[in-house]
Amino acid sequence: MDSADSAAEPLVLDLRGTGAVPLQLVGGKALNLGKLVAAGLPVPRGFCLTTVAYQLAAPPGLADLAAELDSLDSRAAADAAALGPIARRARTLIEEAPIPPGVDAAVRKTYQTMGANVPVAVRSSATAEDLPFASFAGQQDSYLDVVGAAAVVEAVRRCWASLWSERAVAYRSGNGISNRDVGLAVVVQAMVDAATAGVLFTANPVTGTRTETVINASQGTGQAVVSGAVNPDQFVLDTATAVVTQRTPGGTDAGRGPSLADPQLRELTALGDGVQHLFGAPQDIEWAIDAGGKIWLTQSRPITTLYPLPEPRDVAAGTEAGARVYICGTLFQGLTRPITPLGLTVLEMMRNSKGPWKYANPGLRMYVDLTAVVRSKSGRAYLLRVLPLADGRSGAVMPALLEDPRFSVLEHPVRASIRNALRKGSAPTPPRRKGSTEQTASLGLLAGLIPALIRPVFRPAAELRRAMNYGTQLEASLVLAEPASAARRLDHTEQILGRTINGLIQATLPGPSAGYIMLAVARRLLRGIVPPRELEAVLRGLPHNVTTDMDLELWQLSVAIGDDPVSRGEFLAKPPEELAAAYLAGTLPPQAQSGVRGFLARYGHRAVAEIDLGMPRWSEEPDHILGMISNYLRVEDPEQAPDRQFARAAEHAEERIRSLVEQARVRGPWRARALELSLRRVRQLAGLRELPKFYIVMVLGEMHRQLLRVGADMAAAGVMAAADDVFFLDFDEIRVGLRGADLHNIIAGRRRLYANELRRRRIPRLLLSDGTDVEAAMMAKSPAAGALAGTPASAGTATGRVRVILDPVGAHLEPGEILVAPSTDPGWTPLFMTAGALVMEMGGVISHGAVVAREFGIPAVVGVPDATMRLRTGQVVTVDGSAGTIAAQP
Repeated sequence: MDSADSAAEPLVLDLRGTGAVPLQLVGGKALNLGKLVAAGLPVPRGFCLTTVAYQLAAPPGLADLAAELDSLDSRAAADAAALGPIARRARTLIEEAPIPPGVDAAVRKTYQTMGANVPVAVRSSATAEDLPFASFAGQQDSYLDVVGAAAVVEAVRRCWASLWSERAVAYRSGNGISNRDVGLAVVVQAMVDAATAGVLFTANPVTGTRTETVINASQGTGQAVVSGAVNPDQFVLDTATAVVTQRTPGGTDAGRGPSLADPQLRELTALGDGVQHLFGAPQDIEWAIDAGGKIWLTQSRPITTLYPLPEPRDVAAGTEAGARVYICGTLFQGLTRPITPLGLTVLEMMRNSKGPWKYANPGLRMYVDLTAVVRSKSGRAYLLRVLPLADGRSGAVMPALLEDPRFSVLEHPVRASIRNALRKGSAPTPPRRKGSTEQTASLGLLAGLIPALIRPVFRPAAELRRAMNYGTQLEASLVLAEPASAARRLDHTEQILGRTINGLIQATLPGPSAGYIMLAVARRLLRGIVPPRELEAVLRGLPHNVTTDMDLELWQLSVAIGDDPVSRGEFLAKPPEELAAAYLAGTLPPQAQSGVRGFLARYGHRAVAEIDLGMPRWSEEPDHILGMISNYLRVEDPEQAPDRQFARAAEHAEERIRSLVEQARVRGPWRARALELSLRRVRQLAGLRELPKFYIVMVLGEMHRQLLRVGADMAAAGVMAAADDVFFLDFDEIRVGLRGADLHNIIAGRRRLYANELRRRRIPRLLLSDGTDVEAAMMAKSPAAGALAGTPASAGTATGRVRVILDPVGAHLEPGEILVAPSTDPGWTPLFMTAGALVMEMGGVISHGAVVAREFGIPAVVGVPDATMRLRTGQVVTVDGSAGTIAAQP
């Protein structure tokens, strides 16, 4: 704000006028308080010293320090050692600078109008505060029971200085908010002589349930509750009825009753609901009750940590009669991160629009509507059988969900028709089943696939050739004749999926499907002979797995680079980002440059989180691959070499086949022969399971490449800032942009949402339409014990140091370390080759990480809640992949 602007804006505003002025003048706290006052809600009287005063008081040199903080990259900004000294210098400047006489006089004069020596609360109100995406709760300072004009002026100065506390600067940096753009207003309010005070949440902040109000209360001022100095009483109420559903006494004096009576709880709940209506979003409200019993609202800010609703609607609508349940499909793909908007659009294009499944994309993640399945008797049985295999944690909470009366089994439509007809005395009319045509078509398609599933069993070698040859045909079909206009590239990209997806599935799905059908046959042949888990070892070291082949090729490339002293020195001395810059510039040592080029020619379309069209491919950002090569060069024990580990796994599988066949022979030679045939087909065909996805990602890689070219043209035309902004639009919006429309604002909003979701650590695996995270709700009722346990996924034990990795790009993993990750997809698998064991927060025995861990023969435990937070890098643990436990070592 320049001096001219400052002169035009007021220094002081009564709180009655702060609700209708710009955020940049009064900050989030004062703006919200002003709206509460304007709505007639009970707010203590007071005034706001606007950001004009802060700008006038800002000392020379502060702007330079703010610019220096903004210049730090994201990794340095997260490091207190990097930003701390700069923040302290900024804070010292504020603390030592004189307060302008005009500001000093305005504060003193306005305070005197409140009365002689009135106790007041002096609170910071930052412009980057109480925002819909970041509350900044507690990041700036507040001072209570301030008495006297001089004390109020000094409290104002300390509030200004708190804008530059290390925690506030770190919070801004973490939320992508520029330090140069922030300002601070100060709210001065009469203190409430509180008998009881606390905090009210209009949605349950732990479970996400939007239909519950949670109230924390304690005797005295609310500061003790907010700061955590006391253990408050907690009440959970159904918002619509104000019925208390849960009471949790705090650490109060023995013999003292609850801090709030039921009439007060009802009044607070109604007030909270009114505030939520006013702001149109769930609120975190601070309140106080004076000695006369009057309730005062002292602050309201949005609850920014709630997971978005799968079905956005008015916050007051409550749970509709038809409550719904969703399961996170992207977690099943090994993705915890959000998906770019265009990535979601393409995933929607790949879905069968005539199929029975419905989808939603809250939090930029793909959720599948399971309501019809959980309300069906056969669907329930299927979920209880299959879900634990895919994701142990989802499987563990599903039984509790099925007890919820909102998801009771629906009566079969034919039976319902008969019952209703008997009541009316008329003949029943069989109901027409919705989607019956589509179901018939699906059955026809399934019948057509049966010969394709039988064929690989009798001619496995021919099936392998057919599946591999399809890749050559697919690659040729993706080529776009050059030169091509941006519009032609866009048309080509949008049409690719329609031309390829059906043929891709028909060419690649029968082989691995037949392999796993034969595994089921083998399991049945061994029933009563050996436990089912004995078959696990047969899947180790599977041939024909394109992802495993890729990992082994990367290992061989690292061996070749290690044999060249110059290349080896470069890779061991430089970080992945420097190596990537050198490769893209063509300046790596010749041995390394040609080797990496050859590897990326085959696998450069792959990426971490590769099912998201918007993710950079390895060919454009090879940091991850080059970092993996550096990791491999640190393998010194020949027995830890991935190719030897894979060979040992394959030998172990062959030994297990011979052993199982011999054990089956006691039931007769025919059973032994049938078992051996089944297991041989498993070994020949099951490894093809990665091929359909490999080819899909090949298609996505070409689409990504073409869209980047389109984006570059649009950026050059000035309609957006950068080429990769194209992935934050849909196809229609891109066409509008090609006609010259300015898209900067649309993209900026979506990038902000995407950045917020990238920071989210907890993703609900099962989500209800009222916002409830089913697992969180269950854990709130029965907190987990201290021991770390999950689903056994790959047998064996390993002891080593933990390495927590949230993103594999640029990750460093020493040979033998225990890899602890939120989840994994094929982009993570190069790390598996030197890991001593794997621990994942999500997954079941058939999830990608578990399957690959078994193939490499490393122990794995999956579905471990909060593993990346409960385990720390450097900690020594023993992972038991058979028992599903992680034990800390002294």
